[in-house]
Amino acid sequence: QLQASGGGVVQAGGSLRLSCVASGRTFSRDCIGWFRQAPGKERELVAAINRNSARSAYADSVKDRFTISRDNAKRTVYLQVNSLKPEDTAVYFCAANDCILSNLLVTSHDYSRWGQGTLVTVSS
Repeated sequence: QLQASGGGVVQAGGSLRLSCVASGRTFSRDCIGWFRQAPGKERELVAAINRNSARSAYADSVKDRFTISRDNAKRTVYLQVNSLKPEDTAVYFCAANDCILSNLLVTSHDYSRWGQGTLVTVSS
């Protein structure tokens, strides 16, 4: 199971830290991704991280503003979101799947387990 939290309502330019806590399996074997879905739009990858944090990837729209990190001892992945824009408004989901150490999973089809989502609303 994955439990996402940390969303809320913020003004443009503000920051949030989203968290995703995993339970029920060996978290350190999983690649993790953060996705978002805005009303009327398709789900899109925001950021992804591999098993040991050596590799990460970001959507172009969030590079230099968002940072993904993980703490395997706490079974938690974080998404620090800074300099928020109204277009960042969406439900943010975390997702997990087994992967080999060097892999980075960057499409929604790569992930088999999903959290329930946390809503981020950015006001202008």
